[in-house]
Amino acid sequence: MTFLDGLVLLGFLALSGLVASSGILFKPGTWYTGLRKPGWTPPNRAFPIVWSILYLMIAVSGWLVWRNAGWVAGPFALFGLQMVLNFLWSWLFFGLRKPLWALADIGLLAVAVAATALAFAPLSGTAALILVPYLAWVCVAFALNLSVWRLNRHRGVFA
Repeated sequence: MTFLDGLVLLGFLALSGLVASSGILFKPGTWYTGLRKPGWTPPNRAFPIVWSILYLMIAVSGWLVWRNAGWVAGPFALFGLQMVLNFLWSWLFFGLRKPLWALADIGLLAVAVAATALAFAPLSGTAALILVPYLAWVCVAFALNLSVWRLNRHRGVFA
């Protein structure tokens, strides 16, 4: 690995860390604790563990594409879009307490992650495959977001 490779990898890790900070800035808190949730909701301790691993994988995926193909505009525009949508979800759900808005965001996020993986595939098959667990988790998060919204929409907690 060259010095430049290392710097770019650190940049991707920093970007992932910045996106992850939305989960630190906008925490679940007592509002989320008081919501009805489906029985299949993962335990709270699972979320930071899973997301930490996924953010590392997202960073490596972007770095692998950069290393193989350089700064390819289309794929990296999709990569940037999914990072923005990822950051916004915590703000919408926990910050604004708008699960329906967050649901729209995470639906778009799933599409953006899938599009990023497809755009990455010709440039680095490994980078595309690394995004598959991320996409799977986002789909689970979409279903959970939908369930929480449906279970609580008539309780007046989203006014």
